[in-house]
Amino acid sequence: MLYRNFTIKVFIMLNLIPEPCCTLEISGAEQEKLVRMFKALGNPIRFEIMKFLVTHPGCITGDIVTFLPIAQATVSQHLKVLRQAGWIEGITSGPATNYCLHEANITWFRQKVGAIF
Repeated sequence: MLYRNFTIKVFIMLNLIPEPCCTLEISGAEQEKLVRMFKALGNPIRFEIMKFLVTHPGCITGDIVTFLPIAQATVSQHLKVLRQAGWIEGITSGPATNYCLHEANITWFRQKVGAIF
């Protein structure tokens, strides 16, 4: 790692690579959370579920199953990944769970991504 940092500094001094425009001060649990959130959105089905939840907050698993051409068990697994990543939250109402976007985590994600770009 020391050699790599030294090499990068030499390349910058010789104008072979440009100076960094910004830094991302993130590590540990925050970095793990950010990576987990990016990974969860990397799946096209989960991205479609997120799009659906934007326009249908409070829906249940059955609503998503009706919208997407996949089995209920598969939808449930994708919802679990999105929930664990922090994108959504579920409120249990009797035998059903109503899903919606997790606003606080989405705000956090926007702030972190905004710091990168």
